[in-house]
Amino acid sequence: LRSDEQVRVVVFKSQVKGVFCAGADLKERAQMDDAEVGEFVRRLRNLMDEIAALPVPTIAAIDGYALGGGLELALACDLRVAASSAKMGLIETTRGLLPGAGGTQRLPRCVGIGLAKELIFTGRQIDGEQAASMGLVNHSVPQNSEGDAAYQRALTLAKEILPQAPFAVKMGKLAINKGMEV
Repeated sequence: LRSDEQVRVVVFKSQVKGVFCAGADLKERAQMDDAEVGEFVRRLRNLMDEIAALPVPTIAAIDGYALGGGLELALACDLRVAASSAKMGLIETTRGLLPGAGGTQRLPRCVGIGLAKELIFTGRQIDGEQAASMGLVNHSVPQNSEGDAAYQRALTLAKEILPQAPFAVKMGKLAINKGMEV
Protein backbone atom coordinates (compact mmCIF):
# COMPACT_ATOMS: atom_id res chain seq x y z
CA LEU A 1 0.00 0.00 0.00
CA ARG A 2 2.85 2.38 0.82
CA SER A 3 4.24 2.33 -2.71
CA ASP A 4 1.01 1.90 -4.71
CA GLU A 5 0.27 5.33 -6.22
CA GLN A 6 -3.27 4.20 -7.05
CA VAL A 7 -4.14 3.87 -3.35
CA ARG A 8 -5.56 7.17 -2.10
CA VAL A 9 -7.41 6.15 1.10
CA VAL A 10 -7.36 2.94 3.15
CA VAL A 11 -10.43 1.82 5.11
CA PHE A 12 -9.94 -0.82 7.80
CA LYS A 13 -12.99 -2.97 8.50
CA SER A 14 -13.64 -6.42 9.86
CA GLN A 15 -15.09 -9.38 8.02
CA VAL A 16 -16.59 -10.55 11.34
CA LYS A 17 -19.98 -9.04 12.10
CA GLY A 18 -20.07 -7.27 15.45
CA VAL A 19 -16.30 -7.19 15.93
CA PHE A 20 -13.84 -4.64 14.55
CA CYS A 21 -10.90 -6.28 16.32
CA ALA A 22 -11.05 -8.02 19.69
CA GLY A 23 -7.32 -7.62 20.35
CA ALA A 24 -4.69 -10.23 21.10
CA ASP A 25 -5.50 -13.86 21.81
CA LEU A 26 -4.69 -13.91 25.52
CA LYS A 27 -4.82 -17.72 25.71
CA GLU A 28 -2.14 -17.87 23.04
CA ARG A 29 -0.13 -15.16 24.78
CA ALA A 30 -0.29 -17.04 28.09
CA GLN A 31 1.60 -19.90 26.44
CA MET A 32 4.51 -17.62 25.47
CA ASP A 33 7.67 -17.15 27.50
CA ASP A 34 8.95 -13.64 28.31
CA ALA A 35 11.15 -13.47 25.21
CA GLU A 36 8.27 -14.52 22.95
CA VAL A 37 5.94 -11.96 24.56
CA GLY A 38 8.55 -9.24 24.03
CA GLU A 39 8.93 -10.17 20.37
CA PHE A 40 5.13 -10.37 19.92
CA VAL A 41 4.61 -6.90 21.40
CA ARG A 42 7.51 -5.44 19.40
CA ARG A 43 6.08 -6.79 16.14
CA LEU A 44 2.59 -5.58 17.04
CA ARG A 45 3.91 -2.09 17.85
CA ASN A 46 5.83 -2.05 14.55
CA LEU A 47 2.67 -3.02 12.66
CA MET A 48 0.71 -0.18 14.28
CA ASP A 49 3.54 2.25 13.50
CA GLU A 50 3.55 1.07 9.86
CA ILE A 51 -0.20 1.67 9.62
CA ALA A 52 0.16 5.13 11.16
CA ALA A 53 2.99 5.93 8.73
CA LEU A 54 1.09 5.01 5.56
CA PRO A 55 1.33 8.06 3.29
CA VAL A 56 -2.41 8.10 2.59
CA PRO A 57 -5.32 8.73 4.97
CA THR A 58 -6.51 5.68 6.90
CA ILE A 59 -10.00 5.25 8.32
CA ALA A 60 -11.09 2.68 10.92
CA ALA A 61 -14.70 1.54 10.47
CA ILE A 62 -15.65 0.32 13.95
CA ASP A 63 -18.89 -1.63 13.64
CA GLY A 64 -18.48 -3.66 16.83
CA TYR A 65 -15.97 -4.47 19.52
CA ALA A 66 -12.59 -2.70 19.39
CA LEU A 67 -10.85 -3.85 22.56
CA GLY A 68 -7.22 -3.77 23.62
CA GLY A 69 -5.09 -4.13 20.51
CA GLY A 70 -8.24 -3.65 18.45
CA LEU A 71 -8.62 -0.11 19.75
CA GLU A 72 -4.88 0.40 19.30
CA LEU A 73 -5.36 -0.54 15.64
CA ALA A 74 -8.15 2.05 15.34
CA LEU A 75 -5.95 4.63 17.08
CA ALA A 76 -3.18 3.97 14.53
CA CYS A 77 -5.61 5.13 11.83
CA ASP A 78 -5.96 8.81 10.96
CA LEU A 79 -9.74 8.85 11.27
CA ARG A 80 -12.22 6.68 13.13
CA VAL A 81 -15.92 6.11 12.48
CA ALA A 82 -17.94 4.04 14.96
CA ALA A 83 -21.41 2.63 15.13
CA SER A 84 -23.16 4.08 18.17
CA SER A 85 -23.43 0.52 19.52
CA ALA A 86 -19.69 -0.23 19.13
CA LYS A 87 -17.76 -1.09 22.29
CA MET A 88 -14.24 0.30 22.65
CA GLY A 89 -11.63 0.23 25.36
CA LEU A 90 -8.02 -0.27 26.27
CA ILE A 91 -8.96 -3.06 28.66
CA GLU A 92 -5.45 -4.41 29.26
CA THR A 93 -5.34 -3.28 32.91
CA THR A 94 -8.34 -5.52 33.64
CA ARG A 95 -6.12 -8.43 32.58
CA GLY A 96 -2.99 -7.29 34.43
CA LEU A 97 -1.41 -5.97 31.23
CA LEU A 98 -0.46 -2.63 29.68
CA PRO A 99 -1.52 -1.36 26.25
CA GLY A 100 1.69 -2.18 24.40
CA ALA A 101 1.03 -1.28 20.76
CA GLY A 102 0.98 2.49 21.02
CA GLY A 103 -2.29 3.10 22.84
CA THR A 104 -0.61 4.86 25.76
CA GLN A 105 0.75 7.45 23.32
CA ARG A 106 -2.07 7.68 20.77
CA LEU A 107 -5.07 7.77 23.13
CA PRO A 108 -3.87 10.91 25.02
CA ARG A 109 -3.36 12.67 21.67
CA CYS A 110 -7.00 11.99 20.82
CA VAL A 111 -8.79 12.61 24.10
CA GLY A 112 -6.30 14.40 26.36
CA ILE A 113 -4.06 13.10 29.12
CA GLY A 114 -6.57 13.05 31.99
CA LEU A 115 -9.28 11.20 30.11
CA ALA A 116 -6.75 8.78 28.59
CA LYS A 117 -5.43 7.97 32.05
CA GLU A 118 -8.96 7.40 33.34
CA LEU A 119 -9.84 5.08 30.47
CA ILE A 120 -6.58 3.10 30.74
CA PHE A 121 -6.51 2.95 34.55
CA THR A 122 -10.13 1.72 34.73
CA GLY A 123 -10.14 -0.44 31.61
CA ARG A 124 -13.58 1.04 30.93
CA GLN A 125 -15.43 0.20 27.73
CA ILE A 126 -17.32 2.99 25.98
CA ASP A 127 -19.80 3.03 23.11
CA GLY A 128 -19.60 4.95 19.86
CA GLU A 129 -21.61 7.92 21.10
CA GLN A 130 -19.39 8.33 24.16
CA ALA A 131 -16.30 7.96 21.96
CA ALA A 132 -17.55 10.74 19.66
CA SER A 133 -18.32 13.06 22.56
CA MET A 134 -14.73 12.75 23.84
CA GLY A 135 -13.08 13.03 20.42
CA LEU A 136 -11.94 9.42 20.20
CA VAL A 137 -13.88 8.93 16.96
CA ASN A 138 -14.67 11.47 14.26
CA HIS A 139 -18.22 10.21 13.73
CA SER A 140 -20.71 7.99 15.52
CA VAL A 141 -23.59 6.62 13.47
CA PRO A 142 -26.62 4.51 14.39
CA GLN A 143 -26.05 0.86 13.51
CA ASN A 144 -28.03 -0.45 10.54
CA SER A 145 -29.62 -3.88 10.03
CA GLU A 146 -26.62 -5.06 7.98
CA GLY A 147 -24.26 -4.23 10.83
CA ASP A 148 -22.01 -2.05 8.65
CA ALA A 149 -23.13 1.51 9.38
CA ALA A 150 -19.64 2.66 10.39
CA TYR A 151 -18.19 1.13 7.24
CA GLN A 152 -20.77 2.89 5.06
CA ARG A 153 -19.99 6.23 6.76
CA ALA A 154 -16.25 5.55 6.39
CA LEU A 155 -16.77 5.00 2.65
CA THR A 156 -18.63 8.31 2.43
CA LEU A 157 -15.75 10.02 4.22
CA ALA A 158 -13.24 8.34 1.90
CA LYS A 159 -15.24 9.59 -1.09
CA GLU A 160 -14.94 13.13 0.30
CA ILE A 161 -11.14 12.74 0.42
CA LEU A 162 -10.71 11.14 -3.03
CA PRO A 163 -11.32 14.26 -5.18
CA GLN A 164 -8.69 16.23 -3.26
CA ALA A 165 -5.18 16.63 -4.69
CA PRO A 166 -3.29 13.43 -3.71
CA PHE A 167 0.02 15.19 -3.12
CA ALA A 168 -1.62 17.86 -0.95
CA VAL A 169 -3.42 15.22 1.13
CA LYS A 170 -0.20 13.22 1.61
CA MET A 171 1.79 16.32 2.54
CA GLY A 172 -0.99 17.49 4.86
CA LYS A 173 -0.86 14.16 6.68
CA LEU A 174 2.93 14.31 6.89
CA ALA A 175 2.91 17.91 8.17
CA ILE A 176 0.32 17.12 10.84
CA ASN A 177 2.14 13.97 11.97
CA LYS A 178 5.53 15.68 12.10
CA GLY A 179 4.01 18.69 13.85
CA MET A 180 2.65 16.45 16.60
CA GLU A 181 6.22 15.39 17.38
CA VAL A 182 7.41 18.96 18.01
